[in-house]
Amino acid sequence: MTAAELNSLSVLALAHVGDAVYELFVRTYLARHGQHKVVDLHRATVNMVKAPAQARAASVILPLLTEEEHAVYKRGRNSHVNSVPRGASKAEYHAATALEAVFGYLHLAGRDERAQELFDAVISTGEEN
Repeated sequence: MTAAELNSLSVLALAHVGDAVYELFVRTYLARHGQHKVVDLHRATVNMVKAPAQARAASVILPLLTEEEHAVYKRGRNSHVNSVPRGASKAEYHAATALEAVFGYLHLAGRDERAQELFDAVISTGEEN
């Protein structure tokens, strides 16, 4: 997508795509690193993509973001959401939405290598759980 097309999307549309992108990174990571039973893969995936875990991941990538990525992050964090899932605080849910918006933005911009770099930073800190 062009910059103009990306900027015309709502931040929640970016987060919608980013949710899938981030989960794909998680699923790929788990499949490559020893999780073999489907039930174990599913449980581990859920633990890594729920809002509190994504909020911790967001705190890892925040210092690594470029100015452009940080602007997307802030838009995601400040987005208006109607409900917060059980087991997550409002702040965690906003941080998770911001993380997803960044991953969606990078994917739609064709910058999957950058998204992988940020995901690798999360994994290397052990903040994915």
